[in-house]
Amino acid sequence: MTTQAAEPAEEQGKGPAFIVYMDGSEYEDGLHRLTLWVRHLLLPVYGREVTSMAPWCSSWWQHKEAVAQLYGLWMAWQELTGPGSGAGGPSTWHRDHLTHVMASLRDPAGPFAGCKVGSHRAKEAPGMDPYPA
Repeated sequence: MTTQAAEPAEEQGKGPAFIVYMDGSEYEDGLHRLTLWVRHLLLPVYGREVTSMAPWCSSWWQHKEAVAQLYGLWMAWQELTGPGSGAGGPSTWHRDHLTHVMASLRDPAGPFAGCKVGSHRAKEAPGMDPYPA
């Protein structure tokens, strides 16, 4: 049985689908658009120096968690900084979205742990035992 919360937002009639629900060419297109935003806006404006205490992976798109968090950040950016968003939209985006996402991604134990400048380290997701009968 599928719950409404597990269905993509598009199927719920609540707007665009979140990237974790996409696959194939839809996923590739979403990732391409996200990459343009990360490369041309997010990192030039908000990308701080990379250190062991604030890692960043130059292959961030290979980290599913990073893609999901950045896509959500980008969706909020579009909603809160676009036409008709109001004067307080950018401030709300900074306060409610940017600070938390960047702290989470750049945490030493976050998705980029072990990655170094110019060097990606793949992560293995935690294993899951079969559901007990």
